[in-house]
Amino acid sequence: MLIQTLVTGLAIGGIYALMAVGYSLVFSILNFSNFAYGSIIMLGAYIGYYLLMEMGMPVYLAIFGSIAGAAFLCLLNERLAYSTLRKRNAPSLYFMISAMGTSIFLENFVYATIGSRFYAFPEVLTQQNISYGGVSIGMLDVFAIVFSFAAIYALHYFLQNSRTGIAIRAASYDMQVSQLNGVNITRTIGWVFLLAGALAGISGMFLGMKYMVYPTMGWITNKAYIAAVIGGLGSLPGAVVGGLLLGVLETFVSAYVSSVVRDVFSFSLLVILLLVLPTGLFGKFLEEKV
Repeated sequence: MLIQTLVTGLAIGGIYALMAVGYSLVFSILNFSNFAYGSIIMLGAYIGYYLLMEMGMPVYLAIFGSIAGAAFLCLLNERLAYSTLRKRNAPSLYFMISAMGTSIFLENFVYATIGSRFYAFPEVLTQQNISYGGVSIGMLDVFAIVFSFAAIYALHYFLQNSRTGIAIRAASYDMQVSQLNGVNITRTIGWVFLLAGALAGISGMFLGMKYMVYPTMGWITNKAYIAAVIGGLGSLPGAVVGGLLLGVLETFVSAYVSSVVRDVFSFSLLVILLLVLPTGLFGKFLEEKV
């Protein structure tokens, strides 16, 4: 049971890590929390479900379709909701208000067009298990761990070795100085939202396969936000560590204490961490960007 619980925790933590990295990417360059991110994840799950169930695509094509669709929607979100505010040098609070409004709009748009029904992915991977020595591990959990770590590594490689990745890291350190040195800020921010959207598409697919697809499923990103805060907002390694740590701890609390107190544990951990270590495990104090 210990091994099974650990693997399940790593699978959930990997999904949390993907979402937390998406949060941290946007925060690192624009210094605000994109609360519309949960709705993008929800739409990514719907896209994957439609491609898989209505168009009959294989699972791997549905995942890549979800990635592309969520990336486009995330970029569109930036162009429609944040671009004008950014050009007017609006305070971070205005971005957060715009993000919350976008999130509410997208959820209600899905309610009005698709409805409030819960949709279940076909049991493509959920019924398959790997059994050895009395331990039975779900294939979906293994697939989630592998895919999550591969996506995070690919993002890390892109940020470290590509010109666009270097531009993103430079802009996250100082946007004005990087712009003076020839970085196209509008294009760089567009790349940030495309990358965050791609991670949202992966997260949405795995959340949909592990649970269900429904209009308010994006609220689970509150856990990813906790993970990002644990690691330190703006720190991508911190987001990964925070996501894995939270996923494993939640799973052990559910298995050995009670699933009823799982959320109480998560939010209590957030409050305690903010009191003891306000910048998270890997974060550092930054003044308001102007």
